[in-house]
Amino acid sequence: MNATQSLAARTGGFFHRYANPGRFLRLGARLQPWLTWPALALSITGIVWGLFFSPADWQQGDSVRIMYVHVPAAWLASSGYMALAVCSLLSLVWRHPLADLAAVEIGPVGAAYRRLLATGSLWGKPMWGTWWVWDARLTSVLVLFFLYLGHIALIRAFDEPQRGYRAAAILGLAGAVDLPIIKFSVQWWNTLHQPDSITLTGAPTMSTAMLWPLLVCTIGFTLGFAAIVVARLRAAIMESRVRTALAARRGRPAAREDAGAGLDGAVA
Repeated sequence: MNATQSLAARTGGFFHRYANPGRFLRLGARLQPWLTWPALALSITGIVWGLFFSPADWQQGDSVRIMYVHVPAAWLASSGYMALAVCSLLSLVWRHPLADLAAVEIGPVGAAYRRLLATGSLWGKPMWGTWWVWDARLTSVLVLFFLYLGHIALIRAFDEPQRGYRAAAILGLAGAVDLPIIKFSVQWWNTLHQPDSITLTGAPTMSTAMLWPLLVCTIGFTLGFAAIVVARLRAAIMESRVRTALAARRGRPAAREDAGAGLDGAVA
């Protein structure tokens, strides 16, 4: 029991080491250009490479080029929700000071990347003959979109913000069960959606002439996701500090409107 508590304490200490908002603002300011400019360069390079210079598929023709946007968006829709679930765990178990604020900012970004998956309809119409089917992969990804929307609404639904953070954190953890369903849906059920072309256990089933621009797009989109979240989180922390300073100037305690409001006393 003592060993378990000691491990939990050490793990919590590790996470809280990076929870100081002043330290995060300084780290975020240094990271921002290293995320933003490579994200733009790689995304533009990958999209131009994929749309204009990569070969067409021998069966799907030029419609396969939609994957240079669709596949990175699918990866980030799931990865973004995984990050949201990790923030929920940090909030519920270790009361991480920045976890709730990070979850607030990740939700809209993840939902926006999920919306990019609508590009799959542009591929589905010529390949399947329809814009939409109740396919296992498509349906589970639609559920993910509703989970994003539910988290965004729930975290703002209470007059007492901490209740919203707690309820949204529970939803964030519970909704993570959809992620393995999305991943393995094409293996567990007979679906119209094609199997994964890239796996950790086997060689890619696509030409390297298509694989390289896809990887460049994926890295660029991932860096872009991180850059947007960092920028939003920095803005949220600074907004909280301004609100706290204004409340102090008026001679009353700062309203605890969000997770960042209670952080300012810890700023180095």
